[in-house]
Amino acid sequence: MDTPSVDMPRSLATEAVHAGREDLAELGLHAPPLDLSTTYPSYDSRAEAARLDAFAATGEQLAGPPVYARLDNPTTARFEKALARLEGTESAVAFASGMAALTACLQARIAMGFRHVVAVRPLYGCSDHLLTAGLLGSEVTWVEPDGIAEAIRPDTGLVMVESPANPTLAELDLRAVARSCGAVPLLADNTFATPVLQRPAEQGARIVLHSATKYLGGHGDVLGGVVACDEEFARMLRRVRFTTGGVLHPLAGYLLLRGLATLPVRVRAASATAAELAGRLAADRRVSRVHYPRIGGAMVAFEVDGDPHEVIAGVRLITPAVSLGSVDTLIQHPASISHRIVAEGDRHSSGVSDRLLRMSVGLEDLEDLWRDLDGALDRATSATGGRDGQQTGPVAAADRG
Repeated sequence: MDTPSVDMPRSLATEAVHAGREDLAELGLHAPPLDLSTTYPSYDSRAEAARLDAFAATGEQLAGPPVYARLDNPTTARFEKALARLEGTESAVAFASGMAALTACLQARIAMGFRHVVAVRPLYGCSDHLLTAGLLGSEVTWVEPDGIAEAIRPDTGLVMVESPANPTLAELDLRAVARSCGAVPLLADNTFATPVLQRPAEQGARIVLHSATKYLGGHGDVLGGVVACDEEFARMLRRVRFTTGGVLHPLAGYLLLRGLATLPVRVRAASATAAELAGRLAADRRVSRVHYPRIGGAMVAFEVDGDPHEVIAGVRLITPAVSLGSVDTLIQHPASISHRIVAEGDRHSSGVSDRLLRMSVGLEDLEDLWRDLDGALDRATSATGGRDGQQTGPVAAADRG
């Protein structure tokens, strides 16, 4: 019987398990190795000089053995290769955090002479702050999706969106947004959806950003960021990473590669629970509005009639904490934490109300989670004197596409 070719198209679930690991059998290994070296021996300094000259000029990945961990690391490179395969891009470049990854994207475009960014709110709070504060010398114009084309200038280097958005889960038509961008690269933050639910590069995005800390790692124990893109932009990002030092530690790369193997299973299981919880919350008189994306996912946002701080204080099984994408369920109050750094007026105008709660659903039993939420909602309602909720109809996707 013929042996199937490794070049044949493979499903996302199969790629998640095998991408970045294709050479292990040849090495006599089953699990990917972890390379913690910061430097590597070389007895041919003339050849090293030539390789470093080539990297400095182009940002192309070094051929041959590594030189120094700030340039490259074999373990991290496996994660990059795997993530690029999952997102359907030529390359991926990993960083120490999601914000380091976004910073590198901005620095790369600024270095090319493009300091202006067009962006659509809401974004993750720190992404919003980085753009608004102009800390890198950039300038931002905030627009609604239908205003993107008009806002583009000769010095516009990026259009940035997040869909589903943090924290309202608002969705955009990425294909339509990409058309509005023209020749300007569209940067899409795909942290919430992951490549399991959508692949922005297939819809016209040229740069796909992840806070790998979230679903890609999946266990709340690793910090990282990654940009999936074409090889041309990846070369620029590698040069920025080498110069600024925002490298991903190899242990983090090892954990992220391991996380990818279970990503489809985790996202689909958590999404099924999240969809059921969203439906129950939408029918609950203690909740005034529920946001849940049309594409699904493990994130649920909801606005309570009672005191949202009492909900946070009232959970016992669910963990009240910032971040998301872990195997355990997390809940937080965006106006107090993740989006506190965004000006109040900008929060409110982008749909981040003071009563909004954001929940990242994990892998616990559905009924256990509902009992915990039910008790916390009772506490919140009691704290505000039992005011009746005004249900606004079925689950609101809060889309802006």
